[in-house]
Amino acid sequence: MKLKYRVCGSVVGVTFICSCMYLLNTLPRIIEYTKPSLHVRKLIPRIVDTDAHFSALRKRLNKSNYTSDEFSPETVEGERERGTSGGREDKGARVEPPAKFTDEDVDSMLDKLTRTHPKMFDMEELRVTPYDSVLWNIKKRNHKKGIYLPGYAELEEGGGGSMNWEKFQRGINQYFMYDPDDPAVDGLLKDMVKGSVIDVEQKDGGTQLKLIITFQDEGQALFKPMRFPREVETLPNHFYFSDYERHFAEIGAFHLDRILAFYRVPPVSGRRFNMTYEIRRLADRKLAKTFFISPANNVCFHGSCSYYCDTGHAICGNPDTIEASLATFLPPEKLGRRKTWRNPWKRSYSKHRKAYWEVYDDLCDKVRTKPPYNNERRLQDLIDMHIFDFLTGNLDRHHYETFRDFGNVTFHMHLDNGRAFGHSSKDDLSILAPLYQCCVIRYSTFIKLSKFYLGPEKLSSSLSKSLDRDTLRPILLEPHLTALDRRVVLILKEIAKCLEKGLEVEDVIVDDFF
Repeated sequence: MKLKYRVCGSVVGVTFICSCMYLLNTLPRIIEYTKPSLHVRKLIPRIVDTDAHFSALRKRLNKSNYTSDEFSPETVEGERERGTSGGREDKGARVEPPAKFTDEDVDSMLDKLTRTHPKMFDMEELRVTPYDSVLWNIKKRNHKKGIYLPGYAELEEGGGGSMNWEKFQRGINQYFMYDPDDPAVDGLLKDMVKGSVIDVEQKDGGTQLKLIITFQDEGQALFKPMRFPREVETLPNHFYFSDYERHFAEIGAFHLDRILAFYRVPPVSGRRFNMTYEIRRLADRKLAKTFFISPANNVCFHGSCSYYCDTGHAICGNPDTIEASLATFLPPEKLGRRKTWRNPWKRSYSKHRKAYWEVYDDLCDKVRTKPPYNNERRLQDLIDMHIFDFLTGNLDRHHYETFRDFGNVTFHMHLDNGRAFGHSSKDDLSILAPLYQCCVIRYSTFIKLSKFYLGPEKLSSSLSKSLDRDTLRPILLEPHLTALDRRVVLILKEIAKCLEKGLEVEDVIVDDFF
């Protein structure tokens, strides 16, 4: 037989070609012989994924604030890998069951409280009681009525206003921002979404751009625009004081405050604006001059402020539509005078040094003996505020406000929540410093958190249901909702640590009937 193949004209070339032909003929049988079984083929990708997952998990744990594997970001990362498509589940996609966050120390604490103080802490009854009934029982225990802003008493003689924003402002009480049963609150949320805009001006002060929106019914709201998609979280190298504000964080904070029955955040709605017709057309000349068309043919503007007000930090539509949060205005200063207080647990706002409480743990001993924190509710309200900030991940609480006409026995307003919901996988326990340094929590707050821990209603599902009523839904993506349930456990775990120190239950879980 005469070979037709010639490789470099050598015998070696002929041998190589023959070897290759033999291999090609026998390869299918080799593959069939060595092919793994169906069961093994299914396991191989899982094993590879799992190894990669735990390798990445170890790296994250080395950089995070977690103290145990029970509260790792594993579940959150899993949700992110599955994808949310902007918060909406793909049709036909597999729906994973909600994560279950439990802790042995918390379980032991709740069991012991049930045995030693059954009248105050009947956890079995709490487990089967609907959350709305829990709030109703808490409300019945508080027989304090409180006063309303005296500035409105004189206006009532000439007839009170009929607009929802006027009803909201008149309804501000010594003990809450609004009555949850007042229909004017839901009416106000709808008014801010549908009301016609008649004037736009830029708000002075602050590091980032905000607008004052005036509606046809003369109500006003604070406009915070969308800067980036909901999937974008705080950059790892950014300090809390250089982070962008998020419009959806303001909306989420209002709904969370309402679910927790604090009622200390003014009503907030989400709305889509036509930037040309509803903003530029009604803006003053100075603001209107900052509008331009981007290279992507989107309408943009940047306003004028001390930071982040330039072309590189412009606010752009898609192409002419933009999302924004609208927080209703509080009463004018002459009717609702306010006092600003420095938060004792304020951060240093320095890149090089820490605050006193971050170095020493005796600040509470100094704070709780001095006015106004030595009265019947101020310290508990401060700790409520930090619990609220821990749930939202807000580190930027340097000051807070109260109404002067109510004196020192009144609530803290939870304003400016735009830097919340920036980290879904990081739980910064330093936000809880007043809680674990003072070892004090309000009884009603403890009961609410315990109910969400015991279930079956979870804080994540309750907030998700509430947020679905907003026109910009989805407001929070699944990782942020999951983080709420994880953080509920961490808060209760700090209370368990306080009780393990031998402190009396009545001194740790304080019942001030609020």
